[in-house]
Amino acid sequence: MSSVLMPGRQLLPVATGRQVRHDLRVVLRGRWWALGAALAVLLADSALALAGPVAIGRVAQAIADHRGTGAVVIPVVVLGAASLAAGVTGWASTVLLARVVLPAAATLRERALASAVRLPIDTVEAGGGGDLVSRVSGDVERVSEAAESALGVFLAAALTILATLVGLAGLDWRFALAGLLAVPIQAWTLRWYLRTSRPIYAGGRIAEGRRTSALLVGFTALPTLRALRLGRAQRERIAAASADALDYELRSVRTATRFYGRLNVAELIGLGAILLVAFVLVRHDLADVGAATTAALFFAGLFNPINTVLGVFDTIQQATAGLARLIGIGAAEPPASAPRPLPAGPLTLDVEQVRFGYPDGPDVLHDVSLTAGPGRRVAVVGATGSGKSTLASLLAGLRAPRHGAVRLGGVPTAELERATIALVTQETHVFAGTVADNLRIAAPGASAAELQAALETVGAGWVDVLPDGLDTSIGSGGAALTVSQTQQLALARLLLLDPVVVVLDEATAEGGSDAARTLDRAATAVTTGRTAVTIAHRLSQTADADEIVVVDAGRVVEHGTHEQLVASGGAYAELWAAWSR
Repeated sequence: MSSVLMPGRQLLPVATGRQVRHDLRVVLRGRWWALGAALAVLLADSALALAGPVAIGRVAQAIADHRGTGAVVIPVVVLGAASLAAGVTGWASTVLLARVVLPAAATLRERALASAVRLPIDTVEAGGGGDLVSRVSGDVERVSEAAESALGVFLAAALTILATLVGLAGLDWRFALAGLLAVPIQAWTLRWYLRTSRPIYAGGRIAEGRRTSALLVGFTALPTLRALRLGRAQRERIAAASADALDYELRSVRTATRFYGRLNVAELIGLGAILLVAFVLVRHDLADVGAATTAALFFAGLFNPINTVLGVFDTIQQATAGLARLIGIGAAEPPASAPRPLPAGPLTLDVEQVRFGYPDGPDVLHDVSLTAGPGRRVAVVGATGSGKSTLASLLAGLRAPRHGAVRLGGVPTAELERATIALVTQETHVFAGTVADNLRIAAPGASAAELQAALETVGAGWVDVLPDGLDTSIGSGGAALTVSQTQQLALARLLLLDPVVVVLDEATAEGGSDAARTLDRAATAVTTGRTAVTIAHRLSQTADADEIVVVDAGRVVEHGTHEQLVASGGAYAELWAAWSR
């Protein structure tokens, strides 16, 4: 049963501001020169943007003075040259910023995913998996968007504002003073917006994570929900989580609407003040028409960059909340500890009086015991929701029992290297890349001959008829594989990993009638000569097991060989009779 079915579960942690700043310094290390060069080029680009208003002001003054057409030649030439130069600086700033932000964003994504892979399964399932999914998808997308576009736009707009204010002061200090009348309103509006929107965006990301968690549980744990009659309760959780997420979305839209409305008021006051000062100065011959025109165009040109700077805070707020959630994944990692070595000689897998329950929930396994001797195969059968998959995760060392122990050769499985015990479930995955790439995830140094041998062992002859054989691209953007082919690929990876113990948790469950026999033969080939525990969904997988364990409601109710259990007339005998018919 998935842990998120229990109420009151905590999501993954969120990083503090200090942790975020530290990680940003780390990912930007060695890239400060490019950032400084980009800022210098952006400043030059902003200064060149002033050429337009200045040139138009000079043209306006020439017209007011009734001068000839020759008077407009120089302003037009200056405007053209500035436009060409601005194109060069715009291109250079884009390239330099890309060299800073794209590697940094990629590093953040890689670190988040690496941390997610190292998380204990109980930590991941604290949010039903949905919290983690929302972080490595939605949060990564927001951070990447801010890094790749919003940052450059923000810097360019901020420098344009600075250059324009300097230009206004250069015309006449009174123009700059008039333009500054809008600043208090803008500053107050920004302060109000940041204070109001920050908790909205942070809460919205959390609400989205809860909604994703509820939806994932609703789909992935559907059989368990039905078996325990929890479907209605889970639908109510999904509805409540969706309503909460929608409420945050509406609140953010209302806040942004009020924000831009107040900015429009500031623009009206600032432009009105500029025009009034221009009228007074020109009337008293303290400034000419050209200067007044240039000042008005300068301030009008501030509308877009000011709105951009303030508006980009919307993206930055969301990205900041997402960044704190991404970095928070690493905070959930357990402290690293060296795995314990295995003792020499044949090793027995022992499960001793194990009890297990998910955090905040009751026990779902009760005093379970079983033994899998060296090279022996144990099959576990039981109804949906009986605790079979939970037992598989304990055997693989992914979870620790509340009571009792799971040991291999006397060493707790949770303290062993992950490659010692391999767990394969029915939720297999095809990674984007070639067939060989997918196989070498388990054995990076494997030769083509070794890969081919593993495929032949699991009966994956279909690889030979692919366009490029082992070098055929599969996964996203490549050739599509059937469910049974994907499972064969996973079993071939398992062979290449060469673990001491194999745990198959319904690893061939998705095979249809045509593929069932092939997958069963593949599973037999993988487990031959190894200690193996198979969570069986078809009783054809149990008949040749050395021992069969029957689980019901988290308890072992029967165990023995196929012949013994059939002869006893118990629960397994009833299952076998029904399956045989």
